[in-house]
Amino acid sequence: MLSSTWNFIKRHKRKFIFTGVFVGGVYILGKYAQRKIQQMQEREAAEYIAQARRQFHFESNQRTCNMTVLSMLPTLREAIIHHLNSESLTALLKTKPANKLEIWEDLKIISFTRSIVAVYSTCMLVVLLRVQLNIIGGYLYLDNSVTKNGTTPFAPPDVQQQYLSSIQHLLGEGLIELITVVKKAVQEVLGMVSLKQSLSLQELEQQLTQIRQLVEEGSAFSKHKSLSWYMMPDEENTLASQACGLTENDVTTIKLLNETRDMLESPDFNTVLRTCLSRGFIRFLDNMAEFFRPPQGDSSNTPDRLSQVSLPLAKIIPIINGQIHSICSEIPSHFVQDLLLIDQVKEFAANVYETFSTPQELQK
Repeated sequence: MLSSTWNFIKRHKRKFIFTGVFVGGVYILGKYAQRKIQQMQEREAAEYIAQARRQFHFESNQRTCNMTVLSMLPTLREAIIHHLNSESLTALLKTKPANKLEIWEDLKIISFTRSIVAVYSTCMLVVLLRVQLNIIGGYLYLDNSVTKNGTTPFAPPDVQQQYLSSIQHLLGEGLIELITVVKKAVQEVLGMVSLKQSLSLQELEQQLTQIRQLVEEGSAFSKHKSLSWYMMPDEENTLASQACGLTENDVTTIKLLNETRDMLESPDFNTVLRTCLSRGFIRFLDNMAEFFRPPQGDSSNTPDRLSQVSLPLAKIIPIINGQIHSICSEIPSHFVQDLLLIDQVKEFAANVYETFSTPQELQK
């Protein structure tokens, strides 16, 4: 019995060897595949968790952006009012001075200038903070990521403070230059318009459009070709001008400022800023429209009728003058909410954050 079995095995030895190798190979391949599938599932789970963590951090960062904008609007408003103090002129008019007409002309220019500057600077504040806080936010995500492995942080606290303090340019030198440019444009467009002349809402919009064209396209009014200068000074005016004595944090701050400047000079940023400005001036005119409505009880209160309502420029001036308080309001207003909810702003912020929260080796 054993002899016949042994002879059978000898005759089919190769088949048995092949079968054994095949079964063993299948078993090993199965284990290998199982291990690879498990690794792939673990990697996908880790990537999902990382993406969820990054998304949570991004959304939290956007809420910080919104709160920062609101917290800085009172400072911006006070800076504009300080440089364009129409209240002193209004108080002077109450004393019935001999040069009353001259004061009214000054009030006309200052009132239009400060509300238009308020629209420009608020839009700039919104988009600039979106860029700055998403650059910092991206680096902070990397600093808190496990991929950092204890290396030197991208954005230590001192660098964050020094970098974010650059917003003072918009509230200082940039704002003063913007006021100068807008004031010249207002004088060019409205300087010869009589206080007695009546303007409809549509005509007021045309005047604002002309002023915008001079500010944004009229190089004769400004030595700076780009609106981005009002938000960030030229490179030679930054820390980089201090050729020696720079600390490691200074060098990091300069890098952040240069990256920000590149963003501000990009076509995408320019598109987002102009979208904000268009939305801002539309909301500004919507606010003004409330004062151009026909008298209550007028049965012809239609859009066509609304376009026919006109007000003397002398009556429009006080309305224009007060708009800064709704534009630069720390209490969420329709004006600011409109800007914060613009889709292009959200998309641009997401792109900035994505760029700076992705490890450099993955960007190559």
